[in-house]
Amino acid sequence: MTLHTQNVTPEKVESDIRILELLAQTFPNISAASTEIINLEAILNLPKGTEHFVADLHGEHEAFLHILKNASGNIKRKVTDIYGTSMLDSEIRQLCALIYYPEEKLQSIKNEQKDLEGFYNITLHKLVTVCRSVSSKYTRSKVRKALPREYSYIIEELLHESGGEYDKQAYFNRIIETIITTGQAEPFIIAICNVIQKLSIDQLHILGDIYDRGPGAHIIMDTLCRYGNWDIQWGNHDIVWMGAATGNDACIANVLRVSLRYGNLATLEDGYGINLMPLATFAMETYADDPCEEFATRSSEEGNVHTPKTLKLMAKMHKAISIIQFKLEGALIARHPEWEMDHRRLLHRMDLEKGTVTIDGTTYDMCDTSFPTIDPSDPYKLTPEELHLVHKLHHSFTVSTALKRHIDALMSHGCMYGLYNNNLLFHASMPLNADGSLKEVTVKDKKCKGKELMTEIGMLLRSAFNDDTPEADKEYARDYYWYLWCGPDSPLYDKDRMTTFERYFIKDSEAHKEEKGWYYKLRDREEVCDMILDEFGAKGADRHIINGHVPVRTGRGESPIRAGGRLMVIDGGFAKAYHKTTGIAGYTLIYHSSNFELVEHEPFTSVEEAVSNGTDIVRSTKMVEQTARRKCVRDTDKGLVLQSQIDELSELLYAFRHGIIKESTTRSRV
Repeated sequence: MTLHTQNVTPEKVESDIRILELLAQTFPNISAASTEIINLEAILNLPKGTEHFVADLHGEHEAFLHILKNASGNIKRKVTDIYGTSMLDSEIRQLCALIYYPEEKLQSIKNEQKDLEGFYNITLHKLVTVCRSVSSKYTRSKVRKALPREYSYIIEELLHESGGEYDKQAYFNRIIETIITTGQAEPFIIAICNVIQKLSIDQLHILGDIYDRGPGAHIIMDTLCRYGNWDIQWGNHDIVWMGAATGNDACIANVLRVSLRYGNLATLEDGYGINLMPLATFAMETYADDPCEEFATRSSEEGNVHTPKTLKLMAKMHKAISIIQFKLEGALIARHPEWEMDHRRLLHRMDLEKGTVTIDGTTYDMCDTSFPTIDPSDPYKLTPEELHLVHKLHHSFTVSTALKRHIDALMSHGCMYGLYNNNLLFHASMPLNADGSLKEVTVKDKKCKGKELMTEIGMLLRSAFNDDTPEADKEYARDYYWYLWCGPDSPLYDKDRMTTFERYFIKDSEAHKEEKGWYYKLRDREEVCDMILDEFGAKGADRHIINGHVPVRTGRGESPIRAGGRLMVIDGGFAKAYHKTTGIAGYTLIYHSSNFELVEHEPFTSVEEAVSNGTDIVRSTKMVEQTARRKCVRDTDKGLVLQSQIDELSELLYAFRHGIIKESTTRSRV
């Protein structure tokens, strides 16, 4: 009895006979099954791929694209390891700039370089060496899939033929020379640089909040739609856009309000073709004499490109959609008393004659009482003009094909949480009680907590897009998107209130406070993190919770590593609005085969700066955890899947050798 069948029993084969018969259609004989086992066993012993974790991108597409291109500094580290003793630091920076931005850098080099053939020859040899290094932990099959079709054979030959061997030296050099003499040096350099970028990140994890604040969320989504292995754990800013795509009018109003608050119209207009003219027309007519000072665009303070006239118009649009939002939210809260959010219906608590509003028993002076569309006797009723505007905006969001394509990608690649290689990923919170136990939350008519809560929410959200969902259930699911955006028991928010109204209309900062849920207060305790990890089935001594959502104030000495290393909070403030708060411009957490590294980023300046001066955005890199031994594919989730395949193939071998299933000499077509 051979190694791969010695633990197989006739009873096990008999119970799995239908599966084995199907498997035999792909592996029809002993030779085919044995070859596949050999292949899978070899893969199990390769080093695990490099995982990158980022959070809270908030539309900062240039910084995000740069960290994809430079693999959060990992490419420069590889180049330095290879050439650190033979190249100057300035030369390393220029080579890295070429790898990150090959088209732009080549154009610059052609304008300056006199001996282009010599440059191409030297550079191609260097790029092949770098590519060979980043591809070394993958199978030839996986590398082959990453290669561009037009150059796949040539690149594969160069990667797997060492130019250092005497017999292959002429062959290797001749390939390089022919690439140059046939005029293919530039496209080949671009192709191999893109391969280096692609192979430097094996799996990309995004812990939510792609949307809002920055100008390029749609560009990030376009990039991800073309990207290979990525996943996302939805954030509340993603959820409100997803809700807008379902036709939730309160979500649509929030999306528009936040976009106007940060002066970000590019995603709306250029990305998704949202027609803002009806809102602009309504705002100009309704708030023509209102300076709307409290609604000035935040980014206008940071040298925004909008003209003063446009900024004035945006402020009026900002106020107009905010009032509509408060009306829509009030109606939504009244429709769902089970959410216990009536304290957030504030329009009927205003006394416009006195210029005050009463919240939780406290009366505050208001800094703005100009509300031409609010009827004090029925403050949540939309005027005919507002209702007409809401219908137009609703149509614009629900017919956008680009938005639908991006939301489909979020659905197919995302969920409320992820468990990858015993790392538990979720955007913000896990609702807890004061004693640290999991809190029961009602989702529709079902009470659930922990893993079940996250699963139920995920299923409910998907039902809003399913054609076979009954209309009443679909309407509840659409409404629930808004609750997840700002509800007190939402795992994506988990605060007692979102004080949007107060921040616009009340100067007293006491009214702006938002009380965080118990998770934020208890998550620094190792035993609490272990309880949550147990709930989700994370195993081993090196398991972690990884979150985003709450910016880490690095400048004030806060650490992203908490609870004795059990928790990693990686919202480092990609959004420019948070740079002063965090003191940096974002984190990337990198999980190598031998350690965890945390990369701090500096603000991204421009592609031109990166190309011309070789500047980068990696501020510092520090190892936060060293694994006891280098992890192989065998130690990963993928390894478990491959091992189960080996076990099934071992049963098939047994079945072939004992005549339970007949061998075939040809591979069957399935």
